[in-house]
Amino acid sequence: MRRARRWLPGLLLVSPSIVAIGVFVYGLIFWNARVAVSGKHDEVTPPGFDGGKNFVDLWDQPSWPGAVRNALVFTAVFVAGALLLGAFLAFLMDKGVRAEASFRVVYLFPMAVSFIAAGVVWRWLLNPAPADRAVGLNQLFHDTGLGSLANTWWQHPDWGMAAMALPAIWQMSGYVMALYLAGFRGVPEELREAARVDGASEWKVYRYVVFPQLRPVTLSALIILGHISLKVFDLIMAIAGKQIITYVPAVAAYVEIFDRHDPANGATIATYLLLAVAVLVIPYLVWTIRSERAR
Repeated sequence: MRRARRWLPGLLLVSPSIVAIGVFVYGLIFWNARVAVSGKHDEVTPPGFDGGKNFVDLWDQPSWPGAVRNALVFTAVFVAGALLLGAFLAFLMDKGVRAEASFRVVYLFPMAVSFIAAGVVWRWLLNPAPADRAVGLNQLFHDTGLGSLANTWWQHPDWGMAAMALPAIWQMSGYVMALYLAGFRGVPEELREAARVDGASEWKVYRYVVFPQLRPVTLSALIILGHISLKVFDLIMAIAGKQIITYVPAVAAYVEIFDRHDPANGATIATYLLLAVAVLVIPYLVWTIRSERAR
């Protein structure tokens, strides 16, 4: 009875959250998986069991391989761009610029803007209209004599998704900067001074002393950016809408469920997205738990 008095109040306090997560997260994941393995390809057919046939048949759809390719291109450009730009901004901050607090606010502010609002603005900036009707970045290039840099942005057949990653990089690089800046400030100054005494240049101090200390920061940023990029939906819908040239799995799931009224295919795509995110998140969680136990 005495032991129950110690843990029972805490359990009662968190029990509403446990119930809500169980129903609205894991319960809906189970329901989605159930629909994905059913033959419910319209709204009137009773659900059955197809043995996972939907997961194979999906690859026969002409638009699905392109959606996967677009997601991979977007992920590679977005993650690499946000990591490099965020680390560079943190490096500049760490070197001691004036009005550092103001710069931090400026760089972090885009993160407070929703992907929908950012997408509306970037749709204008990345407008692919020709020179006589150019607006946004293309107009800026023409007015400054850099017309050769004007291009079709997200409408380019090969690199459209790379251009689509620019708004996401702009929005999340400030967050990465904050992670790296906190990491830089956490590296003991004695380590840097010891390297400088040994004759290391400033570049080598960061290359061989500072950045190796920030591997957990890089891994955390990689996981966060990776799962955001795999689920990207609202940014693409705000800029390009449901166009095949910017088709990604999240948009494909929306089209299957709400346009084609095919719950099974939509749930199958959602399951693929869940598995892709799990591939990123679960190893990170295992690594985090093992690191905490090792301390």
